[in-house]
Amino acid sequence: MRSIAMSSSSAMVRILIKGGKVVNDDCTQEADVYIENGIVQQVGKELMIPGGAKVIDASGKLVLPGGIDTSVHLEESFMNATTVDDFYSGTKAALAGGTTMVIGHVLPERNESLLEAYEKCRNSADSKACCDYALHIGVTWWGPKVRAEMEKLVRDKGVNSFQMFMAYKDMFMLRDSELFQVLQHCKDIGAIARVHAENGELVSEGAKEALDLGISGPEGIEISRPEELEAEATHRAITIANRAHCPVYLVNVSSMSAGDVVATAKMQGKVVHGETTTAHTVLNGMQYYHQDWSHAAAHVTVPPLRLDPNTPNFLMSLLGNDTLNVVGSDHRPFTVKQKAMGKDDFTKIPHGLPGIQDRMSVIWEKGVIGGKMDENRFVAVTSSNAAKIYNLYPRKGRIIPGADADVVVWDPEGSKVISVENQVQGGDINPYEGLRCHGVPIVTISRGRLVYENGMFTCAEGSGKFCPLRTFPDYLYKKMVQREKCQAVKAVEREPYTGEVVAVANSGKRDTGSSDLDTPTRPCTRHGGMRDLHESSFSLSGAQIDDNIPKRSSARILAPPGGRSSGIW
Repeated sequence: MRSIAMSSSSAMVRILIKGGKVVNDDCTQEADVYIENGIVQQVGKELMIPGGAKVIDASGKLVLPGGIDTSVHLEESFMNATTVDDFYSGTKAALAGGTTMVIGHVLPERNESLLEAYEKCRNSADSKACCDYALHIGVTWWGPKVRAEMEKLVRDKGVNSFQMFMAYKDMFMLRDSELFQVLQHCKDIGAIARVHAENGELVSEGAKEALDLGISGPEGIEISRPEELEAEATHRAITIANRAHCPVYLVNVSSMSAGDVVATAKMQGKVVHGETTTAHTVLNGMQYYHQDWSHAAAHVTVPPLRLDPNTPNFLMSLLGNDTLNVVGSDHRPFTVKQKAMGKDDFTKIPHGLPGIQDRMSVIWEKGVIGGKMDENRFVAVTSSNAAKIYNLYPRKGRIIPGADADVVVWDPEGSKVISVENQVQGGDINPYEGLRCHGVPIVTISRGRLVYENGMFTCAEGSGKFCPLRTFPDYLYKKMVQREKCQAVKAVEREPYTGEVVAVANSGKRDTGSSDLDTPTRPCTRHGGMRDLHESSFSLSGAQIDDNIPKRSSARILAPPGGRSSGIW
C-alpha cells in the first residue's frame, strides 16, 4: 500500500546512529552520527544532542554515505517496450538496496525537443520519486535547436550532463563531426559529456551478417558487437574529446580491451572518466549460449556481456584501481514477454538488465569480499566519485556535518540470497538469481528520514526531490580549464608572402577532388583485362560484376608455374 501522507513532524525527525564505523572514501573512523532537519549535524564520539532522537544501534555495523546510481532507466520507452519500473517502484527498490539517489535518462526521439522530453519526465517523476533524483538528457540528434536547448537545460533546468551515442545507427547515433561539435558545446557550457562507445556502422553490418548466416537467437548480440568495436569507438571518443578539449565520461565500459584503452588514455594524462555496470563486472557472455531462449534473452544488453570469462574480474579490478571511477546499475528492466518481441530476430530483443536494488550488495560481494577493493574504495565507486563528477560533493557522497542525511547502515556480516521472488524492483527475471551476497543494508535514511528498516518501508510516494546539478564540476574541469590556458595554439607572426601565385586554370568542381559521382562504376584495370582482385568488386558468391564483359582471349598454359591449382577458382 502506498502511503499517501507523511506525518507532519517528519521534517523534524532526529536520528542518532550509535556505535558504528563511519566509512568515507578516504578513511574509516568509529563515530556516532547525529541527524536533524535532513542534514548530518554532528559526527564524532560523546556527542551532545537534544532529547527525543530515535537511536539506531549500529554496533558492529558500518555507516556509509547512501549510494548514488548514475544510470537508471525508469518509465522509459525503448525499442518498442516500456521499462517495468516507474519512478515510484524504481526508487523504492533503490532504497531497499542502500541507494539514496538515482540519475535517470531522458532519451528524446530524433527531432523531438530536448526540453519537452525533459518536462514530460519531470512531470511524471516529481510526484512518484521516493529518493532524490537527477536527469541525464540524451543528445540523440544535432542541430542549432539542440544547441540552444542544451544551454537552456543547463541554465534554467538543473541539468549538467548529456549522453551521446556512437551506436544505434539511424536512431541515436551521431557522426564523428557531430560528436565533435556536441563535445565542444559541452565544454563551453560546462556540462558532463557521457559517451556510449561502440562502432555503430560496424554493429549494423555485423547484425545483418549474423542474420544472413541464420543466427537469430540472443547469441547474435555478442557475435554482431564484438569487443573490438567497443575498443575502437572508445579510442575514437577519447580522441575526439581531446581535440574538442572536453573532459569525456565513457559509459558502460564492458570489455578488457576498452578498459585498456581507458587506462592508456589516463596514463597519457587525458581527462577521461569511466563508468561500468554491475552486470559487466559480475557476469559473462556465456549466458547467450544457454539452451533456454528466455534465459539467454534476459541477458541481452548493450554493449553485450563478454565471452572472455576473465572480463568481470578485470573490470572489477579497474574499479578497484581507479581506472574506472563509477559503477552504475544501468537498470532497464523488461519482462520475458517483452524480450520475446525478438524471439525470431535478436535485433528486436529490447536491450537491458535490471539491477537498481542489487548493485550495492553485489559489488560488495564481488568487489570487497572478492578482495578487489576495500570499504573506502567501495564508497568511492558506489557514491563519492559520482558525487564529485556530478558536482554534488561533499553535500552527497560523504558523511560530514552539513551534508545531506543520505545514510545507510550496512551489515558486513549479514547475507541474503538474491531472488526474483522477493525483489522490490520490477520484472520477472533477475540476472543474479541465487547469488548469496554478504554485505546488506539494514537501515536506509534518505533526506534525514528513515525510509527502510529491516525489510520494512516507510517512504512516501513523491517524497524524493529533483536535485538541480551545477555545471563545471571541478573534478572534471579544473585541470581542463588550466590546460587550455597553457596549451593555447597561436598563429606564427611572419611577413606576408608577396611573390607570384600560380593561376588556377579550372575553377570547376574538380579542384576539390572528384566527388563520389565521378567514380566509374567499374575500376579500370591496369593489366590487360583480367580481374584485379586488389581493387576488387570480386565476390565469393560466384557471379561477378563484370561477367557480362567478354574476356580477352588468352594463350592456354598447360602447366602453369608452380603446378596446377586444385580448382579453387
